[in-house]
Amino acid sequence: MVVCGLACWRCRWLLPLLLGLAIIMGIIALAGRGWLESESEPYVHQASLWESCTRGPTDLNWNCESLMDYGWGRAAAATYLVGFVILVICFALAVIAFSIEILRFNFVRGIGGLLFVVAAFQIIGLVIYPVKFAEEIPLTGDNMFSWAYGFGWASTVVVIGCAFFFCCLPNWEDEVLGNIKPTYYYSSPERAPYLN
Repeated sequence: MVVCGLACWRCRWLLPLLLGLAIIMGIIALAGRGWLESESEPYVHQASLWESCTRGPTDLNWNCESLMDYGWGRAAAATYLVGFVILVICFALAVIAFSIEILRFNFVRGIGGLLFVVAAFQIIGLVIYPVKFAEEIPLTGDNMFSWAYGFGWASTVVVIGCAFFFCCLPNWEDEVLGNIKPTYYYSSPERAPYLN
Protein backbone atom coordinates (compact mmCIF):
# COMPACT_ATOMS: atom_id res chain seq x y z
CA MET A 1 0.00 0.00 0.00
CA VAL A 2 1.23 3.50 -0.71
CA VAL A 3 2.07 5.28 2.50
CA CYS A 4 0.51 8.69 2.79
CA GLY A 5 2.78 11.46 4.04
CA LEU A 6 -0.08 12.91 6.03
CA ALA A 7 -1.95 11.18 8.79
CA CYS A 8 -4.22 8.46 7.39
CA TRP A 9 -7.32 10.21 8.64
CA ARG A 10 -6.46 13.04 6.28
CA CYS A 11 -5.68 10.74 3.35
CA ARG A 12 -9.08 9.12 3.51
CA TRP A 13 -10.65 12.39 2.31
CA LEU A 14 -9.02 11.97 -1.10
CA LEU A 15 -11.74 9.59 -2.34
CA PRO A 16 -14.66 11.92 -1.52
CA LEU A 17 -12.63 14.74 -3.07
CA LEU A 18 -12.27 12.72 -6.29
CA LEU A 19 -16.02 12.03 -6.26
CA GLY A 20 -16.58 15.78 -5.93
CA LEU A 21 -14.34 16.30 -8.96
CA ALA A 22 -16.40 13.72 -10.89
CA ILE A 23 -19.57 15.62 -9.92
CA ILE A 24 -18.10 18.89 -11.23
CA MET A 25 -17.15 17.23 -14.51
CA GLY A 26 -20.64 15.69 -14.71
CA ILE A 27 -22.26 19.11 -14.24
CA ILE A 28 -20.09 20.51 -17.03
CA ALA A 29 -21.11 17.61 -19.29
CA LEU A 30 -24.81 18.01 -18.49
CA ALA A 31 -24.81 21.78 -18.99
CA GLY A 32 -22.25 22.08 -21.78
CA ARG A 33 -23.16 22.81 -25.39
CA GLY A 34 -20.07 21.13 -26.77
CA TRP A 35 -21.12 17.51 -27.13
CA LEU A 36 -20.82 17.80 -30.91
CA GLU A 37 -19.44 20.74 -32.87
CA SER A 38 -18.34 21.57 -36.39
CA GLU A 39 -14.66 20.87 -36.66
CA SER A 40 -13.78 23.65 -39.08
CA GLU A 41 -15.31 26.73 -40.67
CA PRO A 42 -18.10 27.30 -41.43
CA TYR A 43 -19.30 26.38 -37.95
CA VAL A 44 -22.77 25.16 -38.77
CA HIS A 45 -23.49 22.51 -36.13
CA GLN A 46 -23.46 22.52 -32.35
CA ALA A 47 -25.15 20.04 -30.01
CA SER A 48 -25.58 19.34 -26.32
CA LEU A 49 -27.10 16.37 -24.54
CA TRP A 50 -30.46 18.12 -24.78
CA GLU A 51 -30.59 19.80 -28.22
CA SER A 52 -29.00 20.00 -31.65
CA CYS A 53 -28.46 23.40 -33.23
CA THR A 54 -27.65 24.22 -36.84
CA ARG A 55 -27.26 27.39 -38.88
CA GLY A 56 -26.40 28.33 -42.41
CA PRO A 57 -22.87 29.38 -43.35
CA THR A 58 -23.87 33.06 -43.32
CA ASP A 59 -26.51 33.00 -40.55
CA LEU A 60 -25.75 34.40 -37.13
CA ASN A 61 -28.63 32.73 -35.28
CA TRP A 62 -28.79 29.06 -34.33
CA ASN A 63 -31.90 26.98 -35.12
CA CYS A 64 -32.23 24.44 -32.33
CA GLU A 65 -34.14 21.18 -32.25
CA SER A 66 -34.76 19.28 -29.03
CA LEU A 67 -33.23 15.82 -28.86
CA MET A 68 -35.95 14.89 -26.38
CA ASP A 69 -38.24 14.35 -29.38
CA TYR A 70 -36.22 11.24 -30.18
CA GLY A 71 -36.43 8.06 -28.09
CA TRP A 72 -32.65 7.64 -28.13
CA GLY A 73 -32.21 11.26 -26.99
CA ARG A 74 -34.44 10.68 -23.99
CA ALA A 75 -32.65 7.39 -23.27
CA ALA A 76 -29.17 8.94 -23.45
CA ALA A 77 -30.17 11.88 -21.26
CA ALA A 78 -32.03 9.68 -18.77
CA THR A 79 -29.24 7.13 -18.33
CA TYR A 80 -26.55 9.80 -17.92
CA LEU A 81 -28.77 11.79 -15.55
CA VAL A 82 -29.65 8.73 -13.44
CA GLY A 83 -25.95 7.92 -13.17
CA PHE A 84 -25.24 11.50 -12.13
CA VAL A 85 -27.94 11.46 -9.42
CA ILE A 86 -26.58 8.19 -8.00
CA LEU A 87 -23.09 9.76 -8.10
CA VAL A 88 -24.31 12.68 -5.98
CA ILE A 89 -25.86 10.19 -3.52
CA CYS A 90 -22.56 8.26 -3.38
CA PHE A 91 -20.70 11.49 -2.68
CA ALA A 92 -23.02 12.27 0.25
CA LEU A 93 -22.66 8.71 1.57
CA ALA A 94 -18.86 8.90 1.25
CA VAL A 95 -18.73 12.15 3.21
CA ILE A 96 -20.88 10.57 5.92
CA ALA A 97 -18.80 7.36 5.95
CA PHE A 98 -15.50 9.19 6.25
CA SER A 99 -16.79 11.72 8.80
CA ILE A 100 -17.34 9.23 11.59
CA GLU A 101 -14.37 8.20 13.69
CA ILE A 102 -14.77 4.48 13.13
CA LEU A 103 -15.18 3.85 9.44
CA ARG A 104 -17.85 1.39 8.47
CA PHE A 105 -15.91 -0.51 5.86
CA ASN A 106 -18.80 -2.66 4.64
CA PHE A 107 -20.63 0.62 4.03
CA VAL A 108 -17.63 1.85 2.03
CA ARG A 109 -17.66 -1.31 -0.10
CA GLY A 110 -21.37 -0.69 -0.82
CA ILE A 111 -20.50 2.80 -2.07
CA GLY A 112 -17.99 1.17 -4.42
CA GLY A 113 -20.71 -1.13 -5.75
CA LEU A 114 -23.01 1.84 -6.35
CA LEU A 115 -20.20 3.62 -8.18
CA PHE A 116 -19.95 0.69 -10.60
CA VAL A 117 -23.69 1.16 -11.23
CA VAL A 118 -23.06 4.87 -11.86
CA ALA A 119 -20.32 4.00 -14.36
CA ALA A 120 -22.62 1.56 -16.17
CA PHE A 121 -25.39 4.16 -16.52
CA GLN A 122 -22.99 6.85 -17.69
CA ILE A 123 -21.30 4.56 -20.22
CA ILE A 124 -24.67 3.55 -21.65
CA GLY A 125 -25.64 7.21 -22.10
CA LEU A 126 -22.25 8.12 -23.55
CA VAL A 127 -22.42 5.29 -26.09
CA ILE A 128 -26.06 5.74 -27.14
CA TYR A 129 -25.57 9.46 -27.88
CA PRO A 130 -22.89 9.37 -30.62
CA VAL A 131 -24.12 6.19 -32.28
CA LYS A 132 -27.73 7.30 -32.66
CA PHE A 133 -26.84 10.96 -33.26
CA ALA A 134 -24.68 10.04 -36.25
CA GLU A 135 -27.41 7.73 -37.59
CA GLU A 136 -30.45 9.99 -37.25
CA ILE A 137 -29.30 13.62 -37.35
CA PRO A 138 -28.10 14.90 -40.74
CA LEU A 139 -24.57 16.20 -40.37
CA THR A 140 -22.90 18.63 -42.77
CA GLY A 141 -19.17 19.13 -43.03
CA ASP A 142 -16.65 17.77 -40.57
CA ASN A 143 -17.97 17.35 -37.05
CA MET A 144 -16.35 16.19 -33.83
CA PHE A 145 -17.51 15.13 -30.41
CA SER A 146 -16.11 17.92 -28.35
CA TRP A 147 -15.21 19.16 -24.87
CA ALA A 148 -18.50 18.60 -22.98
CA TYR A 149 -18.68 15.03 -24.27
CA GLY A 150 -15.07 14.61 -23.10
CA PHE A 151 -16.00 15.85 -19.63
CA GLY A 152 -18.70 13.17 -19.55
CA TRP A 153 -16.10 10.49 -20.26
CA ALA A 154 -13.63 12.02 -17.78
CA SER A 155 -16.28 11.90 -15.06
CA THR A 156 -16.94 8.24 -15.91
CA VAL A 157 -13.25 7.32 -15.76
CA VAL A 158 -12.87 8.98 -12.34
CA VAL A 159 -15.98 7.14 -11.11
CA ILE A 160 -14.57 3.78 -12.25
CA GLY A 161 -11.27 4.48 -10.49
CA CYS A 162 -13.04 5.51 -7.29
CA ALA A 163 -15.26 2.41 -7.47
CA PHE A 164 -12.19 0.15 -7.43
CA PHE A 165 -10.65 2.08 -4.54
CA PHE A 166 -13.87 2.06 -2.52
CA CYS A 167 -14.22 -1.69 -3.05
CA CYS A 168 -10.57 -2.38 -2.10
CA LEU A 169 -10.37 0.02 0.85
CA PRO A 170 -11.80 -2.46 3.41
CA ASN A 171 -8.83 -4.75 2.70
CA TRP A 172 -6.60 -2.03 4.20
CA GLU A 173 -8.80 -1.24 7.19
CA ASP A 174 -6.08 -1.58 9.83
CA GLU A 175 -3.63 0.58 7.88
CA VAL A 176 -6.19 3.34 7.37
CA LEU A 177 -7.27 3.34 11.00
CA GLY A 178 -3.68 3.17 12.27
CA ASN A 179 -4.18 -0.11 14.15
CA ILE A 180 -0.95 -1.72 12.95
CA LYS A 181 2.24 -1.14 14.87
CA PRO A 182 5.29 -0.45 12.73
CA THR A 183 7.69 -3.35 12.26
CA TYR A 184 11.39 -2.61 12.34
CA TYR A 185 13.92 -4.83 10.63
CA TYR A 186 17.58 -4.78 11.56
CA SER A 187 20.32 -6.29 9.46
CA SER A 188 22.46 -7.56 12.37
CA PRO A 189 22.32 -7.71 16.18
CA GLU A 190 25.46 -5.51 16.41
CA ARG A 191 23.55 -2.58 14.96
CA ALA A 192 20.82 -2.86 17.61
CA PRO A 193 22.61 -3.95 20.83
CA TYR A 194 19.80 -2.62 23.01
CA LEU A 195 17.46 -5.38 21.80
CA ASN A 196 19.53 -8.09 23.56
